[in-house]
Amino acid sequence: MPKGRNVLVVALLGVALSGCGETVGGPVDDPGPAEIVGSWTSCAEAAPQAGAEIPAPPADTGSPAPPASARNGPEIGRIDKAFTPASAVLCGREIRPRPGGGQEQVATERHADEIDALVEALRLPDQQRPRGEFACTLDMIVPPWLALLDERGRWLRPYLPTDSCGKPRVEVRTALAGLRLTTVDTRTVGSVESPEAAAAGCAQHWADMVWVETTDGRRPGPPVPPAAPTDGPLRLCVYQVPPSEQGGGKPAGDFVYGGPLPRERQAGVLRALGNRRAVVDCATPASRFAVLRPLDGTGGPDRYVELDGCRRFLVVSPTGGSGLGQGDSTLAGLLGPL
Repeated sequence: MPKGRNVLVVALLGVALSGCGETVGGPVDDPGPAEIVGSWTSCAEAAPQAGAEIPAPPADTGSPAPPASARNGPEIGRIDKAFTPASAVLCGREIRPRPGGGQEQVATERHADEIDALVEALRLPDQQRPRGEFACTLDMIVPPWLALLDERGRWLRPYLPTDSCGKPRVEVRTALAGLRLTTVDTRTVGSVESPEAAAAGCAQHWADMVWVETTDGRRPGPPVPPAAPTDGPLRLCVYQVPPSEQGGGKPAGDFVYGGPLPRERQAGVLRALGNRRAVVDCATPASRFAVLRPLDGTGGPDRYVELDGCRRFLVVSPTGGSGLGQGDSTLAGLLGPL
């Protein structure tokens, strides 16, 4: 599970290019008129899950999930002729640096007043899909959560006319990209990377690969030959596995502590990882595990150690293949808080 990147995700259209394909079909069924809602409040109330294509961090507020009606919003459709749009609202999420270090996920609400080009594009018909085989790119386009407001504050969710490949028409995409957006609200919805994880050089979340490798039907081989105590410096990252994740297919741990492993500890850790003890017959999920990686991120294997439970360890070669070994309380102690 790689370390999170500092990615800004704006509330427009996400595109990931991946090649070409073929589509078969006929005309697209045009939707009916959009449902008009009495009065706009906020993205937090009308679209709390907008932009959730970004992987959401675990909830830490204890608040119940919003009802399905709030998550889905009103029925999307064509703009009724009796409804005159005056402004647009885009709800979404983005990942930002946190004050003091790390990253957080933020829900955003952005408004635009100059929307004539957008409304004109939204009134276009769908382009017909040719019958038979024809080429379409396989780019993934994620539409924004978009609402149009009239002068009375009423609002609706407009349908985005599609091209012959079923994607939003280029006129719609161009109009959305050309909006002059003003951010009117932001709210933090979770931590992506804590200041402590950032300072340690560790990812906020990581998977317990010892459990994954020993429960997915594969059986790792014996440990690789021990590394020399003089090998390059290592980074230690330790993760706590919530009870709800323990024993799952790919248990995800949350960062607890980490940083460069002191050289005097590293020599003992590498010796312990080079033992040839038989692996115990055990199926107790670990509640805490350690990840050891080269400090510079290159040039050596990744090492995973269960700090409780079965206390096994896994050495994953950078060229492929993995070896399973048996650790003990002494090894776990060497991987304690720095």
